[in-house]
Amino acid sequence: MGDKSLVINAEKLTIGPHEIERRWTWREGLIPRKPPSINFSNLPAHLHRYPCPFLCIAFVTFSAFLFHQIYSRSTPLISRGRKMSQEQVYTVVSDSDTTGEERSSAPFLEIAIGIDIGTSQCSLAVWNGSQVELIRNTRNQKLMKSYVTFRDESPVGGVSNQLSHEYEMLSGASVFNMKRLIGRIDTDPVVSQASKTLPFLIQTLGIGVRPFIAALVNNMWRSTTPEEVLAIYLVELKALAEVRLKRPVRNVVLTVPAAFSRFQLTRISRSCAMAGLHVLRLMPEPAAVALLYAQQQQQQQSLHDSGSERVALIFNMGAGYSDVAIIATAGGVSQMKGLAGSTIGGEDLLQNLMHHLLPDMDNLFVSRGVHELKSMGVLRVATQDAIHKLSSQPRVQIDVDLGNGMKICKTVDLREFEEVNKDVFDKCASLITRCLQDSKVKVEHIDDVILVGGCTNIPKVKTIVMGICKKTEVYSAINPLEAAVRGAALEGALAAGVNDPLGSLDLLTIQVSAHSIGIRAERDKFVPVLARNTTLPARREVVFTTAHDNQTEALIIVYEGDEEVVEKNHLLGYFKVVGIPLAPRGVPEINVCMDIDASNMLRVMAGVVMPGGHNPVVPPVEVRMPTADDGHGLSADVLNRSFGSTLDLVTLHNKMPHTHS
Repeated sequence: MGDKSLVINAEKLTIGPHEIERRWTWREGLIPRKPPSINFSNLPAHLHRYPCPFLCIAFVTFSAFLFHQIYSRSTPLISRGRKMSQEQVYTVVSDSDTTGEERSSAPFLEIAIGIDIGTSQCSLAVWNGSQVELIRNTRNQKLMKSYVTFRDESPVGGVSNQLSHEYEMLSGASVFNMKRLIGRIDTDPVVSQASKTLPFLIQTLGIGVRPFIAALVNNMWRSTTPEEVLAIYLVELKALAEVRLKRPVRNVVLTVPAAFSRFQLTRISRSCAMAGLHVLRLMPEPAAVALLYAQQQQQQQSLHDSGSERVALIFNMGAGYSDVAIIATAGGVSQMKGLAGSTIGGEDLLQNLMHHLLPDMDNLFVSRGVHELKSMGVLRVATQDAIHKLSSQPRVQIDVDLGNGMKICKTVDLREFEEVNKDVFDKCASLITRCLQDSKVKVEHIDDVILVGGCTNIPKVKTIVMGICKKTEVYSAINPLEAAVRGAALEGALAAGVNDPLGSLDLLTIQVSAHSIGIRAERDKFVPVLARNTTLPARREVVFTTAHDNQTEALIIVYEGDEEVVEKNHLLGYFKVVGIPLAPRGVPEINVCMDIDASNMLRVMAGVVMPGGHNPVVPPVEVRMPTADDGHGLSADVLNRSFGSTLDLVTLHNKMPHTHS
């Protein structure tokens, strides 16, 4: 394949004559520690936390330093005052080659940008000293398409690349929807559906491993991963920010959907490290909106000399995800009362309407040839355009020529569109209702309804939210497409230690967990230790016991989710507790403690105490989660088949969970 091939190995990803070098190093953590030699029954009260100036990546700590040059035929870049060229070369390398002394001597830059990488669009912003300012690209756009196109020379993304037409992004050479695909395994329904409707290659084996993804370049499939695509895109964002701000940029706050698992968060952090970015926070999108809302309420209350609390419901629906949050705000402090997330989004509306227009679409496009990809792209663009028009008009005419004699001529009205997507809209309503129930907030106590995300322009979505909340007007002081990135920029200023003499940054958001975290016990049952909507930081402990006589080992398998059956939740990791004294079943007490600190790092601890004793009989085990890697679906199946019955645990119902807030 020569220079035009894509070669992937442990050290290097080569794209044409240019390279993205990836040299990752395994590090146990920021601060090595020995297991605490303390009374295990009092362990939660004595746990000390890691110092957290940085957000720890739960699986492995990556750090990277970016070297980049952007070339054109006549003008090299980067230098102050020069325009960005469309032809760019990116090199992403790890800073593992530098010494620890060199890293420690590097100055900690105060500036931190906020990034909102949406499934379809992206934006970035920064605190300019007095307010949040959105950063525009060279085409003066605040919203940039989230995609990367692979070419002979080098990959280019939607930040700097100018598409001649929308169809160019759908030719097979472009990879998008990386936010929806990142950190997912091939048994995930989202991946399965995407493999049939996205105009690039997604191959699945259905065994719980990372799907194979590739872009079509010169009629040849070139493999990549969502993490690598996102890293390339982040490099462009970083270069744009540095040109606009005329200074180096390293620190970022990224918004993420509430539905993201911890494994997905580690993948986002890995992409940032590959791009030379240091993550200060991975912030749930509703939390970012809540911070922006808190600032606005603080300013209004200072003008009216009022400190009354206001309760708001935030509904965020973008192309890939939906989030709901109930917040109570007063004096610049916003406390989450409830948080819920889902993978439903505009992509589901699009796929449903595409299948409605062409029922046999999956069979027609199964070969993924050049013609099939072009036809799929044409149908996708037409369907997307129809959905946008239906947001402002009652019906739309769709005329599409798919080639080979296939044509679609159909009028779709708003009622038909809503009927086709009835299941999606019902899930939106259920998500809001569940969040209200979890927060224990009555609809009558809601003061403001905040709609965020492009899909909230759809009339049916707005009707559902306003109907449940029994409101007639939407909170209008927040731009639905800019709310998340503005909140991220505010958090970036706070995390970087920026002081504002006017008090505009005297803000705080108290967050809650979006998912329950627990372990597998009693065969296939999921037993939560940290329940959903627990205020963070938090620490909880549950006592288990052995399921068999003379059981000397116990397998702790940690999951995240809210389903009763463990297989439906996300595997985070596992470890064994060994050295349990010989005893009848139900006698040994196995204490499992979970701790989430202020940087959102999860630690799981387990130890064994015999009745009447106060000290653990064997040294306790402490593990930072997640530890599962790409094959975590396959790993879970093997674990359950190999050890599920012999190393099982049973909940001690007479032992009440210990709470340490």
